[in-house]
Parts: sequence; structure tokens; C-alpha cells
Amino acid sequence: MNLAQFLAGRLAKGIVVLFAIAVLNFFLIRAAPGDPAQVLAGEAGAADEQLLIQLRERFGLDQPLLTQLWVYLKGYLSFDLGFSYRQQQSVLSLILDRLPATLLLTGAAFIVSLGLGTLMGALAARRAGRWQDSVITTLALVFYATPLFWVALMSQIVFALKLGLVPNVGYESIGANYTGLARALDIASHLVLPALTLGLFFTALYARMMRASMLEVAGADFVKTARAKGLSPGVISRRHVARNAILPVVTLAGLQAGQLVGGAVLTETVFAWPGIGRLMFDALVQRDYSVLLGVFFISSAMVVGFNILTDIVYRLADPRIEAVS
Repeated sequence: MNLAQFLAGRLAKGIVVLFAIAVLNFFLIRAAPGDPAQVLAGEAGAADEQLLIQLRERFGLDQPLLTQLWVYLKGYLSFDLGFSYRQQQSVLSLILDRLPATLLLTGAAFIVSLGLGTLMGALAARRAGRWQDSVITTLALVFYATPLFWVALMSQIVFALKLGLVPNVGYESIGANYTGLARALDIASHLVLPALTLGLFFTALYARMMRASMLEVAGADFVKTARAKGLSPGVISRRHVARNAILPVVTLAGLQAGQLVGGAVLTETVFAWPGIGRLMFDALVQRDYSVLLGVFFISSAMVVGFNILTDIVYRLADPRIEAVS
């Protein structure tokens, strides 16, 4: 099977998965108590029955459930994610406005966690049984067990408020009007704490996985043969052990890359990061169905895309792997 056929098969499966997720999300959202009409009427201080009827007609909530589902799916087929009467904007424009911030945060967290976790795991494996291994293993266990919100709050208190090393919250300095390189550096300084906070948990996972995988590969016959040929320990570790040991880490990273989007909801809320995670949280409080469903769909599409990308990277990383239908 060539790469084009492989991608076509993965895309077809991804479309089916997205359709199932879209239908499931629709019914789950409708099963939650309350609706946009009740929220808006309550905030207006006029929750009489006539106003509720008018609002439900405006939102299309007076239609049968299957009719609402059809309108919802038909819109998605034409890339129309609906309209937020709360924000008075189309859902797609709201998401596209927030999506770059989320991609920046999750991308930085992914790079930091994968790079740092792989290096820590490789070092722990090469120093197995020594104090370096004990320190790295202990740190990984602490990072894995510590709640994300606690790490976020403590990092704000220590590094932002007490030491003043980096900004506390936000995407960039309000009112600074930076441009060019100065704006990029300003955004990068605001990105440090959220990205590290979001990436620490996954750093621990990758470090533990890399360590275990390298120790397992180190006992393989081809590694023993390399030692018998007189190759240096560094060459054996880089070319033979690490290259084969990193494959399970790549698989795990691809499966969990989509989880970064879910973890970004809490991180963006704590650090006031203007991404789709924060948008989803606000939409949940406001019962903004259209925005919630749109964010869920885009997030699901990102997860499917990450998985397809992982399959491609996995195939390129190890040419011995053949794609099967």
C-alpha cells in the first residue's frame, strides 16, 4: 500500500469518526439541564413564559430534536458551524480568532514535553541504578502525580508574583502596542508558564516510557552484536538503542497530542490565555450550544489529524513498518 492509499484510508476513517462524534456531542449537549433561552431570560430578569418561547423560536430550540440535528449536520457539511447569538458572531469566526493562541500553547507544550521527556528518559536509562536515574524517576513521578491546577497556581505565585521573572496572565502586554520582534518576544514571555505547566504531566509520561523502552531494547541481540563489534557506548545508545526505543514514545505522543487540547481548557482559564479552551469554558457557563458544539467538533478534528500525522511519522521513523488496510 503506497502513501496515497494509506492517507486516503486514514482520512475516510477520520471522517466517519468525526460524524459519529458530531452526533454524539449533539445529544450530550441537549441532555444537559438548561438552554440558551433560560440563561438569557434569567440575565434579563424576565423569565416569563412568553419570552422563553420567543427566545427558543429564535434559537431554533422549538423544533423537533431530529430536525435540529439535521440542521446542525447540514451546516457542518458546508463548514457552517452556526451562529452565536450570545457573541453576535459566527461560531467559525470565533473559533478561528481563538485557535492560533491554542495551537501556539499546545504546540509549545508538546515540543517541550516530548523533547524534555525523551532526553530525561534517555539519561535515566544510560545511568540506570545511579543517582541520576533516581532523581529523574522521582521528578517524573512528582510531575505525574501533581494536579495541573496546583502547578499552574504555584507557578504563578512563585515565578510571576514573587520572583517577577515572567508575566502572570494573558497573551501579551495590554496597551504596550508592540510590533515585530518585540511583540513576538512579549508573547513568548507570556507563553512560558502556561506551556511548561501544560507540558509537565506529559514530560513525566514520556520520560518513564523512554527509560523503560531503552532498557528493554538495550538487552536485544542486535545491541549485543554492536557491543561485540567494539562500538562505543555513545554510538550504540544513539544509533541502535534510542532510535528503536523512541518508537513507542512517538506512538504515545501522537495519541496524547489531542489530550493537550483538553488540558488547555484548565490552563487557559487559570492563565487567562485567549484560546478555544477558554472559549469553551465560557460557552459552557452561558449554555451557548452552537459554540460548544463547534469547539467540540474542531477539537475532535484536531485529535483525528494528530493521529493521522502520528501514523505518518511512525511509518517514516521505521521503514520496516508496512501500512495495512
